[in-house]
Amino acid sequence: MQPDWYPAWRDEAFEQLTAKNARLAKDFRLGSWSRYDYDLTTGKLVFSDQSGVKVVSEIQIAGSTSAKAGNWLWAWANSNLPGNLLGDAKLVRAFGEEKAIDNLARAYVDDTGGDLEALGWELTAAMVRVCNALGAYRSPRGEGGALYLVFKSVRWAN
Repeated sequence: MQPDWYPAWRDEAFEQLTAKNARLAKDFRLGSWSRYDYDLTTGKLVFSDQSGVKVVSEIQIAGSTSAKAGNWLWAWANSNLPGNLLGDAKLVRAFGEEKAIDNLARAYVDDTGGDLEALGWELTAAMVRVCNALGAYRSPRGEGGALYLVFKSVRWAN
């Protein structure tokens, strides 16, 4: 269930995320660093090269995809994730409940379109839009799934 305006809103959110991520790639060379590491204890995602850390960001967790299950799991519904990184995801849940958008309000979203990565980016884009985040990052995980993170701040390391 979703309101009539949601598909256009969702598409705009994805376009906005694409533009935000392009800006991060231009300004901080995200996507070109040889290494990235995230720490869910500190809520940081860092990008490095052989000489060390270059870019530091503060993150929130949007959710994850599972190729095995064929679905998305919102971060707020994953008891394995630290609560301090779930605030934005909880805001999306509240937005989804208020506006009657099932894909934003329920824990699992099935991949009915046959493109799990597209589903992950679509739902992450909704979170970026609702929470006015700076962009997002997809970290591949085992079994064809991924963890989707949103940027709250991004800065040069030094």
